[in-house]
Amino acid sequence: MGSHRLRLLTAAVAVAGLVLTGCGSGSSDSDEKNKNTKGSSESFPLTVEHALGKTTLPEKPERVATVNWANHEVPLALGVVPVGMAAANFGDDDDDGVLPWVDERLKELNAETPELFDETDGIDFEAVADTKPDVILAAYSGLTKQDYKTLSEIAPVVAYPDAAWATPWRDIIRLNSKAIGLADKGEKLITDIEKDIDKTVAKYPQIKGKSAMFMTHVDTKDVSKVSYYTTHDTRTQFFEDLGMKIPKSIAKASKGTKKFALTQSAEQIDAFDDVDIVTGYGDDSGKLLKTLQKDPLLSKMPAIDRGSTYLLPSTEPLGTAANPTPLSISWVLDDYVAALAKAADKVK
Repeated sequence: MGSHRLRLLTAAVAVAGLVLTGCGSGSSDSDEKNKNTKGSSESFPLTVEHALGKTTLPEKPERVATVNWANHEVPLALGVVPVGMAAANFGDDDDDGVLPWVDERLKELNAETPELFDETDGIDFEAVADTKPDVILAAYSGLTKQDYKTLSEIAPVVAYPDAAWATPWRDIIRLNSKAIGLADKGEKLITDIEKDIDKTVAKYPQIKGKSAMFMTHVDTKDVSKVSYYTTHDTRTQFFEDLGMKIPKSIAKASKGTKKFALTQSAEQIDAFDDVDIVTGYGDDSGKLLKTLQKDPLLSKMPAIDRGSTYLLPSTEPLGTAANPTPLSISWVLDDYVAALAKAADKVK
């Protein structure tokens, strides 16, 4: 796990050096003509299209703020420290509002923790405004039209490209890096992560071609229904990055909706007979799996019956593993794929 993390961070540091080099170069006629794009791979003014409209940035942003989950990881990976970002509200084992891969990246950049926005009860618009941003990144988010309108009164906002909470990790990088004038560096980051994934997956050939579904949080006191993430959610999409398959049952149910999660009655659990591996959020004690296996309906699901499951610890950083983000992927990749491989070993 450490070697993957080190390679990604080393690459990011190199990127940061390139950015600083570009910004510090001597002036020329060309530099003067393109003074708003020095050190960038985009020309400004720049317009970014997204699901909530079009956002025009008159010049390369200097003060970058981010809201909602993981958007801050893009500028950080590219050597840009946000002036403010959302505090982590899931998987934060030490309650400091910063996940470990973000904390390490900040240390690599010798940077202090940015202003943390408490989003427990929604976006703190006043706190965002206090950071005086030039742009607000939210390519992976659940912004409503009203959220977008309010934030746009503070600074230009880059929202999700299609549906709320459904932006693939590559598009998170592409949209957010484009908005800060570093699209080329964003593409390099994507390539580096893909290489990391390929190298890790090659060590676990047993997961190749296996079908997997991702359950949402399951209430052990009420297992009369099962909720799961659709093909619009990044957790499900990430299975394909790992060389696995999305079950036909999940793909079929996902058609005709943009929802990132759906619910199925336990009485219709046979719909998921084509699932090889079940993953989701659970606990370290194994209580959830035992509950599912004891239930007369859910135990009929082949994957649950044979125990080809991986239930992530929901209160620890590893619990965020299946929701791929720019800095977290390489950090948790070895552990996550190894656990899926262990589950795959039980599939006959």
